[in-house]
Amino acid sequence: MSAMFTWTLLLLWVGSAAQDRTPDVAVICFNSEDCALPCSFQPGQNETVEWFRQGALLYRFDRNSSKDTFKAPHLAGRVFVSVQQISNGNASLILRRSAPHDRGMYSCHVQTSGGQHTTKVILKVEAPIRGLFLEQSRLSCYEEIKCSVSDVFPAPRVTWATEPPTFEDLRPVTRKHAKDSGLFSVDSRLPKLKGRPDLIYICKMTTSYSRSTWTASLRETEISGTEGRDLTIRCMAPTYLKNPSLYWTFSRGDNSALILSYDSQSDQKVSAPSWDGHLELDVYKAKFGDGSLRLMDPRHQEHSGSYACEFSEKFSRHVERSQVSIADPGDPSGQRSVVEKPSYWWILGVVAAGLVLVLAGLLAFLKLRGRDKKPRGHSDEETELNRVKNGDASQ
Repeated sequence: MSAMFTWTLLLLWVGSAAQDRTPDVAVICFNSEDCALPCSFQPGQNETVEWFRQGALLYRFDRNSSKDTFKAPHLAGRVFVSVQQISNGNASLILRRSAPHDRGMYSCHVQTSGGQHTTKVILKVEAPIRGLFLEQSRLSCYEEIKCSVSDVFPAPRVTWATEPPTFEDLRPVTRKHAKDSGLFSVDSRLPKLKGRPDLIYICKMTTSYSRSTWTASLRETEISGTEGRDLTIRCMAPTYLKNPSLYWTFSRGDNSALILSYDSQSDQKVSAPSWDGHLELDVYKAKFGDGSLRLMDPRHQEHSGSYACEFSEKFSRHVERSQVSIADPGDPSGQRSVVEKPSYWWILGVVAAGLVLVLAGLLAFLKLRGRDKKPRGHSDEETELNRVKNGDASQ
């Protein structure tokens, strides 16, 4: 009986301890925002509340003295507990302007006339990705794609891919820089693959706190057209985009403007009034990821520039930039719309002129030589005749 009684008391003690102790709570705060670390308990009297971080005392409240004390100078002015709510069984800690260095293990200990209560809170601080920036840079004959993000925490993992997939090794160089604030800036650069101008380059970033993956992709092309002739600017959404919205922008120099948009949810298309009669989008094809734009009756001055097609979803963005050159009426072949290559016809002209001069000199030389030989021939004949005559005379 004594053994059974002992086990019964032990089970009752474990059960009461389990009621007084709640499981660990995980809380994610967003950088620079306020958040609450929960601590709820059964209301009682003569409460004493203590908050600890990594075992060090942060805050203490004693009902008997009606005084609350803060013990962490680095958190001065950023932590707060509502004394009025303590009597209702709520001793949650409010953390203002949270930052990455605030993360860690927090614990709340409450002593009342009815017993004790302990809550442990695992605090994580996240500075989420707000968007990826993808751009192409050229240095001499070297081209690369740069994928970057700033002011994030924790530092994300970066992966690269292409569409269509390639069997060549992708060798990006990724740098992660920690700022004094604890936030990270990430810069990943991938050399472009030679001989594959139509590839889409895809950059993905994922953080350990979030299940969402941010994706950005880019393709750049150059197109030439002729004034007055319709031109199609191609734009196809990658397969990872399911139901994106579409935006077309036009820029020349530092000026950029939205010229057309299509909302896949509402099936609405809107174009800029100044471009009426010059833009055509097949809405049916756009639903399935073909956002190609037909540029009708283009003009050299008005429509030569950079066109950007953007497909976007919540965590994904694909951009295709097309540098479009429209030849003016005086250049129907469109040669002025592209970079002129150096001409080598002058070399052929010089060589031909040299050959003509050589041939002329050779003919002149042969003619003069023929004249020199002819008089000498007549002199020899006359000498021989004189000899014959002289011989006859002597006989």
